[in-house]
Amino acid sequence: MSAIYSKVSSFLNFVCDKFHESFLFTLIISILTFIEDKWVDSFFKKLYPNENFLGFIRKSCILKSHIFNPLIVLVIFSLFLYLSLTPVSSSLTETLIIAFVFFFIGAAVLPLFFLNKNMPIISFKRRDMYSIGFCLILISIGFFAVCIASVGGIPILKPSLRYLLKPILTMPVFLIIPGTCIIASVYLKDFKDKLITRSQVRFRFLILLVINVVFLLALGYRTPLLAALLMLIIMGYYGNIIAVWEVVISSLIGIGAIIGIGYYRSINEYTISSAIDPFYTLRSRADFTLHVLNLLDGIGGNFGLTHGKLLASAIPGSETGPRMMVGRLISWRTEVTVTPSLIGQMVVDFGKLGVAAEMCILGFILGIGFKILRKTNDYFYIGLYSLILTYTILGVETGILDIQVLVYFAVAIFVYTIIILKSVFNK
Repeated sequence: MSAIYSKVSSFLNFVCDKFHESFLFTLIISILTFIEDKWVDSFFKKLYPNENFLGFIRKSCILKSHIFNPLIVLVIFSLFLYLSLTPVSSSLTETLIIAFVFFFIGAAVLPLFFLNKNMPIISFKRRDMYSIGFCLILISIGFFAVCIASVGGIPILKPSLRYLLKPILTMPVFLIIPGTCIIASVYLKDFKDKLITRSQVRFRFLILLVINVVFLLALGYRTPLLAALLMLIIMGYYGNIIAVWEVVISSLIGIGAIIGIGYYRSINEYTISSAIDPFYTLRSRADFTLHVLNLLDGIGGNFGLTHGKLLASAIPGSETGPRMMVGRLISWRTEVTVTPSLIGQMVVDFGKLGVAAEMCILGFILGIGFKILRKTNDYFYIGLYSLILTYTILGVETGILDIQVLVYFAVAIFVYTIIILKSVFNK
C-alpha cells in the first residue's frame, strides 16, 4: 500500500511541479499574490468587525466549542422534519426514533471507549497533500470545460441546459470539493507552522470559495456549492481562522443561497410564479423528501426489501443510479432522480434493523473523527472530518448515495481504523 501511495504521490508531485512552471500559473499566482498583499495591508480591512463583534454569541459554550459536534446532524434532521408539512406515519416515527437513538450511541457513546491513552496518528507530507488537492482541482476544471461544451452553454444562465448534463461528466467536476478541502487543510498547516499569517490564510480560504462558486454555480448546482461553503466554514472554525459570529453569518448566507438559487431556477423553469413565497422552495423540498421517506419506510419494513442493491447501484456502470432506483421503487418514472433522505437507503435495503446498524456506524465514524480532530488538531484530520460531516449534513435530504461521497467515507473509515488498530496493538 505504501509503495502504491509513493508512486502515485511522486507522479502527482511531478504534474504539479510542471504546471507550476507554466506561464499561465505564474501569471495567475502573481495576480493573486498582488491582491493578497493589498488585502492584508488594506485600510478597508481594518473596518471589518473584529473577533469581539456580536460578543454575546461567544458566550454560548455550544457555539464556541461544540457547534460542529457530530450531534449537529440530529439537530439538522429535526429542523428538516419541522419544515415539512407531510404528516409522519407511526411506522416512520418508530424508524426515526431508532435512527436518532443509534446515531447518538455511535457518535457520543462508543467513541468514549477508544483512543483514550495514546493517539498514534498517520502523518502525511505537506507536499504530497498539496499536489493531490491541486490535481483534483485541475481535473475538475477540465471536466467543467467539457460539460459546458457538451451542452452548448452555461446552465445557470439557461436552466434547461442542466438537464442535458451527463453524470459521467459532471461527477469529476465535483472533485473540486475534496481538492479544495485538501488545499485548504495545507494552508491551515502553513498557518499553524507560522509560514503565513491569519489574514493570508483567511484570504486564501476566500479565494478557494470564489473558485468553487464560479464553477459550481455556473452548472446550476446548489448542493455542491453549499458543500464547499459548509466545509470551509467547519475547517476555518477548527483551524481558528474564523470567529464564531462569522460561522453564524456564513451559515445564514448559505441558507439564503439555497433559497435564492432554488427560487431563481423555479421561476425560470416556470414551476412557480414570482408571487410565490421564496421560502416555498425550501419547504416544498423538505415536504417532498419526507413524503418519499414515508413511502420507502412502508416498503422497507423491519428487514428491508433490496438488501444492499440500492447502495450498490451507486457504483458506476449500474443499470440505474440509486436515486433513479428510488423512483422505480415508489412506482414513478425510472428516469427521474428522487432524494430519499439520510435514512431512506438504509430502510429500503435492510429495514429498521439496517437503520439501527448503519446510523450507529455513521455516528461512530463521525464521533471517532471528531475525537481525533479535538485531540490532535492536525490539519489533515480537520479537513477529513470537515468533508465527511459536510456530506452527512447535506445527506439529511439527499442521502449518502453518490459514489464519490462513499469514497470519502471509505477513506475516513480506512484511516480511522488504522489509527484505532495502532492504538490497540501498540499498548
